[in-house]
Amino acid sequence: MRVLALDLGTKNIGTAISDELGISIRPAGTIRRSGLRSDIARLKTLVQDLEAQAVVVGLPLRMDGTVGEAAQRALNFTDKLRAEIGVDVYTEDERLTSYEADQIMIARGMRRRQRQVKSDEMAATIILRDFLSRTRDHN
Repeated sequence: MRVLALDLGTKNIGTAISDELGISIRPAGTIRRSGLRSDIARLKTLVQDLEAQAVVVGLPLRMDGTVGEAAQRALNFTDKLRAEIGVDVYTEDERLTSYEADQIMIARGMRRRQRQVKSDEMAATIILRDFLSRTRDHN
């Protein structure tokens, strides 16, 4: 099953896509946010273009696992996306993914500006990796 992952930010949405078997993952770009309706329309097109059969949205829980303001915004977005998108939509705990993404990019020798440009889609690849790993372990 091809899955599209989203890392929701206030300014951008990072995206990543898996292959049909859920083995390989690649970044699928960064979408500049421009309003809820427009964002959902662009994601709907992306789902169709990439032939995604499911979407996973990063859920920024607090470090203690509770739902804070950012996680509530993500849950609200997820509900609206679920109503419009036409494929299953899941959430995945994304605590520390931005930190992990930054560390991976530093290890790859990327400069600060390069990391800023790629951080959202790198975080989406980590969200997708974690989701696929967790769902594989439960099957």
